Amino acid sequence: MRKDKILVLGGGGREHALCQTLAKSAEITKIYCAPGNYGTGRIAENAILEITDPQAVTNFCKENAIDFVVLGSEAPAAAGVADALTKAGVACFGPSQAAARLESSKSFTKDLCMAAGIPTARYMACDNQADALAGLKKFSLPVVVKADGLASGKGVTVARTLAEAESAVEEIFNGAFGEQSAKLVLEEFLSGEEFSFFVLCDGENAVPFAGARDYKALYDKDEGPNTGGMGAVSPAPLETPERIAFVMEKIIRPTLREMARRGCPFQGVLYAGLMVTAEGVFLIEYNVRFGDPECQVMLPRLRSDLYSLFRACHAGKVTAVKPEFTEDSAVTVVYAAQGYPKAPRKGDRVTLPLTTETGVHIFHAGTVQDEKGGVITSGGRVLNVTALGGDTVSAAKKAYETLKFISVENGFYRSDIGFFYRDIGGEAT
Repeated sequence: MRKDKILVLGGGGREHALCQTLAKSAEITKIYCAPGNYGTGRIAENAILEITDPQAVTNFCKENAIDFVVLGSEAPAAAGVADALTKAGVACFGPSQAAARLESSKSFTKDLCMAAGIPTARYMACDNQADALAGLKKFSLPVVVKADGLASGKGVTVARTLAEAESAVEEIFNGAFGEQSAKLVLEEFLSGEEFSFFVLCDGENAVPFAGARDYKALYDKDEGPNTGGMGAVSPAPLETPERIAFVMEKIIRPTLREMARRGCPFQGVLYAGLMVTAEGVFLIEYNVRFGDPECQVMLPRLRSDLYSLFRACHAGKVTAVKPEFTEDSAVTVVYAAQGYPKAPRKGDRVTLPLTTETGVHIFHAGTVQDEKGGVITSGGRVLNVTALGGDTVSAAKKAYETLKFISVENGFYRSDIGFFYRDIGGEAT
């Protein structure tokens, strides 16, 4: 039997969930996580490593005899870490730099959709502020303004007034999301309900993994600014076999064919952000990694050995595996730091329960250990409380019951995750 040492790149709640799930594999003898957090440190050995430096990651793998690398976050993929690892003969789960453009450039993805006939919203890519401001006149309100490059789950504004849209354009070109996002996409607003669907890819083929519904807005009933995600449910309310079949046939497989045709086959997990409208299902965007917090709500439902699935992707044999999940529903609630998403406080005390009931998981995201051995905040999203139940409501009740025994000083969380969603026909509770 294999006894591999693996390295997981990333430091959020997603990586804690990945480490916890991978640790169940009998084929793994040791896990490193870089940079990790308080939670990953209880499972893996946290490593001080610049994860967007391909040479640094490659050197670490050689020095520590790493057998397999999992690209948890999007940043290493966009930086070309997978390319360097492949060249050095180190196996990894995650896309090449060229394939990572599906997330690192929204205009690249929109152009690909046009070339492959994939259903998506009408758009306009702009590389300067004057063209973007002029382009706004070609769209009805509301209009979606998106930073083109990586923006840590942010960088998207659904502008309901022209002034709001112009402000979003100016913010992007003034460098709010860094140099790599100094370009934007204007996009037609689609009315409906979003859900996320994840597939495992080996460069040529793909198999369905699971779906989830993310709650982006900061406050209850989807009010307030967009965040990286305040919670999620899995399966998604609108996730049906018919829709999954449509997504695989009309969105995922055409994408993989077009990527291969362009010489940048996609290997890893492909995250399709979808909108279900009265006219059908449309692709909103792609991400090239597990979502956060979607990962935290999907993995506790997984029955299959996650490491075997990852190795099948790397070996080009993804069609030989079929991810299997429990029949349970899952709900995860994000406990965030005061000031999130703009300017989250750090260094606040985190108090955790000594034990949790069966079917409840507490995933750490923005946490570190202080000099006294306690837990303090180090990021905007601090914890994810995930619970399993026979249905979404029972899972949500279990998660919120657990939250009564957790405290993040000055922190907050939404009170309606799993109880509220905005459907095509209106609102539902």
